[in-house]
Amino acid sequence: MWELLLGRSNVRPSLSGWFHSAALALLLVSGGSEAQTIAVPPARSTSLATMNPAVRPVPGWVRFCQQRPEECAASSSESATITLTPQAWETLTRVNSQVNAAIRPMTDHEHWGVADRWDLAEDGYGDCEDYQLVKRKRLVAAGFPRRALLMTAVLDEDGAPHAVLMVRTNRGDFILDNRHNAVLPWRRTGYIYLQHEVGLGATWVSLGGAFTSSVATAGR
Repeated sequence: MWELLLGRSNVRPSLSGWFHSAALALLLVSGGSEAQTIAVPPARSTSLATMNPAVRPVPGWVRFCQQRPEECAASSSESATITLTPQAWETLTRVNSQVNAAIRPMTDHEHWGVADRWDLAEDGYGDCEDYQLVKRKRLVAAGFPRRALLMTAVLDEDGAPHAVLMVRTNRGDFILDNRHNAVLPWRRTGYIYLQHEVGLGATWVSLGGAFTSSVATAGR
């Protein structure tokens, strides 16, 4: 689990921010416990505005980039968004669900004997940020620009630190998460958004504690 850097006193959820985004098309998989998105791009969502100030990166990210610089290198010539074609949407949903199924959850303390370590779950075990790093690696290998795949620090519905992968698209920002297989618009996750990387190495920026509406998910 990543080390929380921003004070929770600066983050205040507000029901006035409740947002009902356009519903995603869903297909109930027979025998499955969770609705899965079909390979059709969703209706246009929104992009999450950043607060201009740069913030200190999550320490686990800094150590990860020192150990695996090739995973953090990005060119400013890359596109900062992807065009959400049916093929791109299918790839996002498939990679999200495949990685979720392939990795078994284990805390960093249980796994490595340390409070926070970011890695690529090469032994098949990991916690939230490890799932997202593997997804990011696979999406880059599939041709997605690294600049559009942003590791993101949030607080979950219980106020606990959590990491997700934000994908910036021409239809808005979408979230890949190890807690459910559905790829959701950022406003439908129920999370409070603290900060994310900007796709250019060690730089992270504040998201100002943006609050989102909750969504019911099975198999959490």
